[in-house]
Amino acid sequence: MMRFILTVLLILPVSLLADIDAYEFDDPNKEILYKKLIKELRCTVCQNQDIADSNAELAQDLRRKTYDMVQQGKDEEFVLDYMSQRYGDFVLYRPRLQTNTLLLWVGPFIILLIGVFVLMRFIRRKPVAASDGLSSEERKRAEQLLERDE
Repeated sequence: MMRFILTVLLILPVSLLADIDAYEFDDPNKEILYKKLIKELRCTVCQNQDIADSNAELAQDLRRKTYDMVQQGKDEEFVLDYMSQRYGDFVLYRPRLQTNTLLLWVGPFIILLIGVFVLMRFIRRKPVAASDGLSSEERKRAEQLLERDE
């Protein structure tokens, strides 16, 4: 029986043993804002996980700090600005339109326009007239042969 219990404990995923944040909110709007923010902020340790889904210690700290700011009545813009200033723009899943992120926002449209341009050039390209490779003497000879057969 003891062996079975040890086996089950070894097989359980580590994520089931992780701490779960349980925050109390005095206003349902604050809870909605908190949940929205932790989905929009990226864990800088996990890199492709938002802080809501990450179990990293940094993500737990970011959730706690986000909770504190929301409880203090800070708005979404303030929290995002604070996190961006402290951890860089990488912490935002939707980076703001700035000079350093302009290519990120405009780049896909530029690539699309280039693709459409290349496609249009390819479609509109006139087929090159295929030459039959016959010299004028060979052509005259062929015409004479065709005339005889008729």
